[in-house]
Amino acid sequence: MTTAPAGVTHRLTGLVHALRAHGLSIGTGESVDAGHALEAVGFTDRERMREALAATLLHKEGQRPLFDRVFDLYFPLTSTDPDADTSAPSAASAGECDTAALRERLAAALAADDGSALTRLAGEAVGGLGGYGSAPDSDGWSSYQTLARLRPETLLARVRAMLRDAAVGGPEFTDRLTDDEIRRRIEAFRERVRTEARRRVAERQGRDRVARRAVAGTPDSVDFLLAGRAQLDELRTTVRPLARKLATRLAARRRRAARGRIDLRRTLRGSLSTGGVPMRPVLRRRRPARPELVLLCDVSGSVAAFANFTMLLVQALHDQFSRVRVFAFVNRVDEVTDLIARGAADPAGLGARILDEAVLTGWHGRSDYGTALGEFDERYADAVGPRTVVFVLGDARTNMSDPNLAALKRIVGRARRVHWLNPEQPALWSTGDSAALAYAELVDMRPCRNARQLSDLIGRLLPV
Repeated sequence: MTTAPAGVTHRLTGLVHALRAHGLSIGTGESVDAGHALEAVGFTDRERMREALAATLLHKEGQRPLFDRVFDLYFPLTSTDPDADTSAPSAASAGECDTAALRERLAAALAADDGSALTRLAGEAVGGLGGYGSAPDSDGWSSYQTLARLRPETLLARVRAMLRDAAVGGPEFTDRLTDDEIRRRIEAFRERVRTEARRRVAERQGRDRVARRAVAGTPDSVDFLLAGRAQLDELRTTVRPLARKLATRLAARRRRAARGRIDLRRTLRGSLSTGGVPMRPVLRRRRPARPELVLLCDVSGSVAAFANFTMLLVQALHDQFSRVRVFAFVNRVDEVTDLIARGAADPAGLGARILDEAVLTGWHGRSDYGTALGEFDERYADAVGPRTVVFVLGDARTNMSDPNLAALKRIVGRARRVHWLNPEQPALWSTGDSAALAYAELVDMRPCRNARQLSDLIGRLLPV
């Protein structure tokens, strides 16, 4: 049996805790299995260690990118010994980095697809180009600064020329290795630079802190207000799986609710035949009706991504409701139920279609909750009834206009329940032009900052 290096247990538990902090469900048994797996594969081959831990700790394929980033912090590539000191500056960081020579060596390594050389070059690049703060020891390391100075994406033509010069089998060989393959190698090098920068920062600030704050989580934990285009595209791929999970949860709740609660009077009456012992409890059986759902969504500015994702999720869940109607607004309200149904085939373009085809703005383009609520109350009063659950989606920022609390109060009076999902954190609800706290006195306002929170809230708040 291979002897574990000192400190590897601490790093393994740190890895597990960091993954749990990002929302991965990892139990004690899985953690023990991970330890046994490391003993089985040994501690000399880092990639075997990576695969062993991934096989024992992960449940879904989509969790692998997060796992790889956290693994690189706790089991860094620069050392086979988990407790080895990797904080010493590289030769490139000791003096001024020769960027031109580094780019030439990088082009050669990309052409050869030499992983070991690319890893060493990533370390040199971060050490020589990515440090910031006081000299000689850097206070921090920036992958962005490193890549901006090194500009590996501009090496495409140089690498292509190297491959053409080194081609042995004639043009057929270079034809097979397309520019897309070169771009893939460059992007892999960029990720090595990001990993190296995170590792160096972790040595100063602590692995646990960096793993929690500087490592991007799974798509369902990405903040709606901070997500970039690539993250939103990745998030849209989770709509269908998330809808299936929610549908299963709602169906289970309805089955439990259909059994009803104990009817105490009829149970006691039936117990007379058994001497007062309630041998056969009598239940109040009921047939739960599927609720009607209305979405009222602010699709302006940064909250549009939150509203669009929620609309797509509800559209995927439409079988769970007796009726679904969706309304969008900026400072005017328009029904977009049909657009949502047609948007299932092209979720990425849903927001643009809504803005193009619906009438959402008046004489200005800023969000106006007061005017929108008033227009919804007047034009679409028939959409809300005693069986209707209303979800308002937005940050409640009124641009200093009248919040029109009276209109919201009338909507609350007609609906079965009104919930307001706010993508901002509660600490911001009383700042600037936010009317969130005023609206919260009339409705149940909940923070909803990512897809994980959204699915949890919909699963808990919808009636059975």
